[in-house]
Amino acid sequence: MLRFLIARTGALVAMTLLATLVVFLIANTVPGDPVLAQLGDQAASDPVFVAQWRHEYGLDRPLWERYGIFVVGLLHGDLGRSIHSQRPVLDDVAEYGPATLELASVSFILTLAVGIPLGILAAVKRDTWIDHLARIVSLLGVSSPTFWLAFMLLAVFYGYLQAAPGPGRLDPIGLPPPTVTGAYLIDSVLAGDWDTFRDAAAHMVLPSIVLASATIGLITRTTRASMLESIRQDYVRMGRAKGLKESRVIMRHVLPNALVPVVTLGGLAYANLLTGAVLTETVFSWPGLGRYTFLSAAALDFPAIMAITLLVAITYLVVNLITDISYALLDPRVRQ
Repeated sequence: MLRFLIARTGALVAMTLLATLVVFLIANTVPGDPVLAQLGDQAASDPVFVAQWRHEYGLDRPLWERYGIFVVGLLHGDLGRSIHSQRPVLDDVAEYGPATLELASVSFILTLAVGIPLGILAAVKRDTWIDHLARIVSLLGVSSPTFWLAFMLLAVFYGYLQAAPGPGRLDPIGLPPPTVTGAYLIDSVLAGDWDTFRDAAAHMVLPSIVLASATIGLITRTTRASMLESIRQDYVRMGRAKGLKESRVIMRHVLPNALVPVVTLGGLAYANLLTGAVLTETVFSWPGLGRYTFLSAAALDFPAIMAITLLVAITYLVVNLITDISYALLDPRVRQ
């Protein structure tokens, strides 16, 4: 197991270094001038002022030198300074990150709470109405465009039925709880502010459903396929032949083995929820990293774009490492 951990950790470090190079080259070779995008027409026509801006952000230096400065800054915990907000990018990430983490975590819990039981029922009740329902849910979740689903839910439940609150994390007159973690659900509980908790939970419903829709379909289909494969194994037939109850066979013998691939997909699904919330946060005016990324890309804010892209890459690498370790703990054949 130790050798397995060392190999995976070494691969993580190597992939992180490669990711820094790829992210830097992409952000610094895209068409467009980030300085001119931030300046007005009058300021952009002044060569001296433009040259000062380029010097301030190091754009007048060779590409290799800028990459070296970028890597050294990363080693010191410096993600650069945003051109658009004129703040350290790390401060922006600390401000907007908790909202995305809260939304992604609630969406992930919703994914597991719906996807795994629905996949189990679809496998156990194969070719029944439950199985057909699971297929429809999976198909709709995977194939529905995020922006379309978000607009439809807002139009129906907020605009027509008026059964759900509008965009944002709280009502316009609502006050956020005292900041401890940045997650309103947790902070409101810690403060004993149950009115704010109910308000934040109500605003969480629609965006979490939209964000979780695709991953629910993937988890459901994977759980169903894995359960059907495990049900066909000899040890399952042996358990039934010995007179074990069907519920015991499913829960004690089939399910533990069927969840191994679900763990792998679940880790990647959580990383996808963390990093794929751009459209959801934009439609629902959710002040998280997804919306921050969209605004940074629109403003050609390359320090922010590089920092967010690198955080996305590191998130996937770390989650993949945790998933590999979990997979190895569940299945000894992997670490051998």
